Amino acid sequence: MRTSGIEFARLIPGAQIPADQPAPRVGAKKPPRSVQMFPAGKMAASRNQPSFLTQLLPRPLRRPNAVTWVRATAADSALVALDWLLLGAVLVPLRMLFPLVRAFQFDAGAPRSLLGIALLHAALIMLIGHTEGIYDTGRDLPEQSRILGKSIGFATIVLGLGYFLQGAGRATGVLMGCAGTLHFGALWTWRWQSEKHSQRADESAGNSRHVLIVGAGGTGRRLAAFFEAHPSDGRVVYGFLDDERQMGNGVIGRVADLARLARRGFVDEVLLAAPRDPEVVFQVLKEARRLRLDVQILPELFGCKVGEDAVERVGELPLISLHAEALPAAMLALKRLVDVAGALCTGIVLSPALLAIAALIRMDSPGPVLYRAQRAGRKGGLFRCYKFRTMVRGADSLKDKLRQKNERAGPIFKIAEDPRITRLGRFLRRYSLDELPQLWNVLKGEMSLVGPRPHPADDYAAYEIEHLSRLDVTPGMTGLWQVTARRDPSFSRGLELDREYIRTWSFGSDLRILAKTVVAVVRGSGQ
Repeated sequence: MRTSGIEFARLIPGAQIPADQPAPRVGAKKPPRSVQMFPAGKMAASRNQPSFLTQLLPRPLRRPNAVTWVRATAADSALVALDWLLLGAVLVPLRMLFPLVRAFQFDAGAPRSLLGIALLHAALIMLIGHTEGIYDTGRDLPEQSRILGKSIGFATIVLGLGYFLQGAGRATGVLMGCAGTLHFGALWTWRWQSEKHSQRADESAGNSRHVLIVGAGGTGRRLAAFFEAHPSDGRVVYGFLDDERQMGNGVIGRVADLARLARRGFVDEVLLAAPRDPEVVFQVLKEARRLRLDVQILPELFGCKVGEDAVERVGELPLISLHAEALPAAMLALKRLVDVAGALCTGIVLSPALLAIAALIRMDSPGPVLYRAQRAGRKGGLFRCYKFRTMVRGADSLKDKLRQKNERAGPIFKIAEDPRITRLGRFLRRYSLDELPQLWNVLKGEMSLVGPRPHPADDYAAYEIEHLSRLDVTPGMTGLWQVTARRDPSFSRGLELDREYIRTWSFGSDLRILAKTVVAVVRGSGQ
């Protein structure tokens, strides 16, 4: 089973995959959940961007563990505490305005302080909710709502009854009822917004799991229908592979096409839907292991049972895990934490320099301070990348006229003496100062401090199938290519280094690349 919803990329090793179909075009429409309507052989590039708050927070994990439980209970407890602080703040003016109303005469002194009540109430709600399984992953919003109502209701009744028996009076009961209602509204709203933002972020940032279903029969169709009806599951069906059925109606290839279609669709998982031929199972499993894809099988069990630790439930359908990639979830969470902290600290420390650079750009040449361009991010999703403007206004329109002077091999454009670069721009590029606004992209989660550099949308449109592997991870402000072969004109050499970074990634390698980047920037080795 998957160990984490935080996913690191799969690098497809081995020989190059034949590209007998055109590369996915930039700006393709986002694929709907319905597999029947998905355009075969194309990967969608997302136009929408996830919310800033969603990107700052760690991605929710798909399996229950200590990190998920602590984060969820801490958030719930904080909301309950804030509710009580709000009630306390409202009580003060109400008692002053209506001194004779008994409902507002709640005694806020010891031992019935609002702080004590808030802590006790939060603890009871969390305890009952945990017992009812509210923090187990996979529960939909209606089920969470039922558990929330039960947990808050029981906790409120128990706490209110306790204080009533101590002689607190009806005022405490009124206050407890208001608090319970407020808690339910706040906790339910938080869950609704979290689910909504999570789904939107998964779709726009390419964080949903793309799956290929082997077998377009009744079982496979039921599986696809479930994913369509339950987008919170996080899976998007790329299509069916079937050797017996005609192409079309969601069938996009044969089993032999697995490698090519998996790369084209940035597939994370292969699902075997009631396979009848053992040779097909062995073929898919062997190829998926080579491609480093998860494989699960939906078998005809004929009444047999397997261990629950090896089964994932998709509605009423059991998925048995045959192979799962080991993902360094803790290190990836640490990577994201370092990205956020590093971008914030660097932005604050360098804020005077950023303002000074902006002023110099204004004085040096006409045009905006920032240059905004579409770049290809993880899984081909497009995002708006920010840089300090280093070229003349309208530089993009002059690019096609200069392509015959391109000094790089492959789908990348670079010339040493680019006539579009301004005087100040050459200085900024030499010391990589033009990249500093991308700290905002890092905070939003569109980029990382370290990773393959994002290429412009027009370069991405010229990618071959084998080039797409560098888009398996979040792009970075700096990478192995930039500190190893920065002036090497070969795109294939850069691709090789990007694939090596993905294949051998570790948190320590990121730190080493960052250290080498600082040295390269100080030396002014940029172009």
